[in-house]
Amino acid sequence: MTLIFAKQMANYFSSDFKLGILGGGQLGKMMLYTTRKFDIKTHVMDSSEEAPCRSACNHFTLGDLMDFDAVYNFGKQVNLVTFEIENVNVDALEKLEKEGIKVYPSSKNLRIIQNKATQKLFYRDHGIPTSDFTRFAYLSEIEDAIDNGGLKFPFVWKAAQFGYDGNGVKIVRQLSDLEDLPKGECIAEDLVPFKNELAVIVVRNPNGDVKTYPVVEMEFHPEANQVEYVICPARIDEAVAKKAKNVALKVSEAFKHVGLLAVELFQTETDDILVNEVAPRPHNSGHQTIEANYTSQFEQHIRAILNLPLGKTESIVGGIMVNLVGAEGHTGDVVYENIEEIMSLEGVTPHIYGKKQTRPFRKMGHVTIVNEDLNDARRIAEQVKKTIKVISK
Repeated sequence: MTLIFAKQMANYFSSDFKLGILGGGQLGKMMLYTTRKFDIKTHVMDSSEEAPCRSACNHFTLGDLMDFDAVYNFGKQVNLVTFEIENVNVDALEKLEKEGIKVYPSSKNLRIIQNKATQKLFYRDHGIPTSDFTRFAYLSEIEDAIDNGGLKFPFVWKAAQFGYDGNGVKIVRQLSDLEDLPKGECIAEDLVPFKNELAVIVVRNPNGDVKTYPVVEMEFHPEANQVEYVICPARIDEAVAKKAKNVALKVSEAFKHVGLLAVELFQTETDDILVNEVAPRPHNSGHQTIEANYTSQFEQHIRAILNLPLGKTESIVGGIMVNLVGAEGHTGDVVYENIEEIMSLEGVTPHIYGKKQTRPFRKMGHVTIVNEDLNDARRIAEQVKKTIKVISK
């Protein structure tokens, strides 16, 4: 086994092997921490000339990720394709696979995950616990279902496709909440009474080796529906943590994915675990792993898709991640106010994504706080959140 892995490494490290990454945002940029460390050549495609990845990859292509020809032609230039965002042309990925280009995670899994209705049906078909839901082809069908008593308030509306960072999700408590929502395909989920929102990152390579990261707890911004804090380890009973990992592993086994799979979960009032949704890539719930774990999620994703030995996933120290998002009322050239002040705090590391323009709630960076005492880490995280401001000039 060691010899096999050694041969694989020779094919990737300081070689002509080309890894293609679709999407040039912050997740791709943090993947490049690893490819630069391992001297793996990278090609990145993104639709923005100012993509954060541009300064760190070996070759940058400007292109529309949803355009068949752009994705297909990009994929033909590399040996293996991965992605840091789900909104990618799946038909192009499928054709690349048929022509012998490796794509991880697979086009088959991405096609399921891209559509939240299809994703929920997948859970139902595989006996994976998730909230009850109804699929609708058009928003107007929700109104009809309410009128005839087939759907009752409150519920969670989700756009079937193209949701991100809290967009495409809304709690509907009255008919007027449906106004101004996209008119296309969507789902209505039962509003789950829960204690905690949790996440488990599962990593799997083509050999079938599987590892999980510790369960994390997520605290969300009440208005933007974005994660404000990721807390690791989650402040839950060990029995609940074990149940969460088992559910995440069941999801991983059902997909048989390659790479990272971030499984977002609800811990209900009765300590049941329900799957909310998944992301087949590095995820916001794993950013703290850069400082707090033996192997970061970004390095782990690269190891997995290249079928290399998986790294140790355990935490070295307790970690909390704070998202840095654009302040309300600020749009334009970004300024990180008081960043020097937070850097003077013990165990604090900022990560700035390289986006030059800020706008309200746009993800601009994150800050990791590590501390042997998780309560101290949470206190410092609160201080960080109150101190640093992402504003415009």
